Amino acid sequence: MSKSRKIKLKGRELAARLTGIPTPVGGISWKPPVDERRKAQRLLTYFAGQQALHYPYDRGIGSFVVQSILDIRERLTRDIEALSVDSILRQILIGMQAACRKFLDENQSPSAGYGWPYEAQLYCTLGELRALFGIHITRMACAYDLKIDGCLGEILPPEPEQEPNKSHETNSRDSNGP
Repeated sequence: MSKSRKIKLKGRELAARLTGIPTPVGGISWKPPVDERRKAQRLLTYFAGQQALHYPYDRGIGSFVVQSILDIRERLTRDIEALSVDSILRQILIGMQAACRKFLDENQSPSAGYGWPYEAQLYCTLGELRALFGIHITRMACAYDLKIDGCLGEILPPEPEQEPNKSHETNSRDSNGP
């Protein structure tokens, strides 16, 4: 998805992309607190501005990517501290914070910078971080029925594939005979 294509993806429309992850949108009616919804929207806007989450890999410079993840983790820490213990948003942010911690643990700053062979490790762990953030961003958008900026679309979970028509498979096997 190109940066010029600024589509907005709507929260609950993304629920089908989450499988096996408990969300507050199932069959349960849940109305999020207004202040939490506003915080979640501000965070999504902040994430859209963080190039480490969506900028092409070949344009990222290791030290800047690491600094961006440090900044994100710091922001998450502040926001977590301001939320109640039983907050859904807090749980989501703790998951994001753990992803940042794992990324930073696996990319300790080499003294020579982030050239080869460190670059491969950096990109691998950045991909993992982006995938985890995509799941958490989708959970956040679903829980609070928020729009996601199109630049973050590449890190969201993919749309589920359509199941093949089972009756067609059965008929094709039967027609081939033994």
